[in-house]
Amino acid sequence: MADWKLLKKLCEARGISGREEKVRELILREIRPCADRIEITPLGNVAAWKKGEKKPKTKLMISAHMDEVGLIVTHITDEGLLKFSPVGGIDRRVLPGKSVTVGENVRGVVGVKPIHLLTKDEREKSVPLKELYIDIGALSREEAEAAVRPGDEVTFGSLFDTAGGMIKSKALDDRAGCAVLIDVMKNGLKYDTAFVFTVQEETGLNGAKTAAFAVKPDAAIVVEAATAADVPGVDRDRRVCRLGAGPAVSFMDRRTVYDRGFYELAFRAAKKAGVKCQAKQAVAGGNDAGAIHVSRGGVRTAAVSLPCRYLHAPVGMIAQEDFLAAPKLVAKLAEMVAEERSD
Repeated sequence: MADWKLLKKLCEARGISGREEKVRELILREIRPCADRIEITPLGNVAAWKKGEKKPKTKLMISAHMDEVGLIVTHITDEGLLKFSPVGGIDRRVLPGKSVTVGENVRGVVGVKPIHLLTKDEREKSVPLKELYIDIGALSREEAEAAVRPGDEVTFGSLFDTAGGMIKSKALDDRAGCAVLIDVMKNGLKYDTAFVFTVQEETGLNGAKTAAFAVKPDAAIVVEAATAADVPGVDRDRRVCRLGAGPAVSFMDRRTVYDRGFYELAFRAAKKAGVKCQAKQAVAGGNDAGAIHVSRGGVRTAAVSLPCRYLHAPVGMIAQEDFLAAPKLVAKLAEMVAEERSD
């Protein structure tokens, strides 16, 4: 049976965009024993190099982002309630009633007008963000200000569960990707490789922009999470990818047209690694590849994503078999990319 302790620690660590310190320290503790060199960039990316048996023909960077979606406190009302803004593309439909942690360790709940006081029209509509607030139990502005302040991060409180062949947790996007990178690093690759854990992906790919410029790769593999819409109410031709069918490989999204050769190479790599693999069947979303592939003179890029239901919500879900297959696919794809000549 797989040991889920590291993934659990990564997912439970708190780190919205720009507040990735706790996640970064956890990753550094894991990779320091196996990395040959580590750099922390000014924005907070972790860039780690690990030597293999050979030097690659194509200089490769494998990346995953450390940050998670969440909220940030913007204002405290006279009644002691906290107003907030989203950090990343939060699904506001699922926010009311959710448990959150504010600042260092202040518990709260996302509040909204009681259902018994709603009009018929209001009950049938999604609640606008401006009408939501966080209630930490304070009865005045002064009481709330003694515990929190504007600019404090807000993360979701959620379970971590591995029952039924699934993994349910907050922040699977993209702590699962970080766990995959750590696994590949610890097991080692045939060729010298740069591993990068980026910051601020959810708010504009900021970490990836600077990381790709600093590392100067010829090629990149971005390990991400992708929307799995294999749920009731979604037509089969719009389900993007599905749990249990293997990691998803992208041919195009809203930010990137992926390298066609690497896209096809990923399916051959999956076959050689003995794992399942599926195409991400939609031109939707985006990830750090959007910044990486246009860095400097251009970087040939592939994206390998873990299908995840309820992306950008307080709790996501991925399949254990997809998560276990991802390091094998990424390692084999990395080896095949590194063997190709960059020219």
